[in-house]
Amino acid sequence: MAGQTKDSKQSNKGVRRRLRLYLFVLVCFMGWAGSILIGQTSKVNETHSQLQSLLKKQEEIKVQSEELNLQLKRLNDPEYIGQIARKDLGMSLPGETSIRVTRPQP
Repeated sequence: MAGQTKDSKQSNKGVRRRLRLYLFVLVCFMGWAGSILIGQTSKVNETHSQLQSLLKKQEEIKVQSEELNLQLKRLNDPEYIGQIARKDLGMSLPGETSIRVTRPQP
């Protein structure tokens, strides 16, 4: 019986030693996995913020494009061109009299 007790104690020591080794390997793996997870999370957040800024810029460009398309359509209208010529360039149609209002100098 004394021999079996000694073998079982040595066997228990071997099991404990292997268990500690497995636990150490597991802790190292979990630490490595955690550090990778934290690094990837920060990259995902950075990419998400870049995406949001690009989407905002895309929306601004879309609005600007719509405004320019509207202005382009209006420039194909002869009445609008006439209004621009009268207002900005001071031109008038034959037979019209243009009136200019000047403000007094202070």
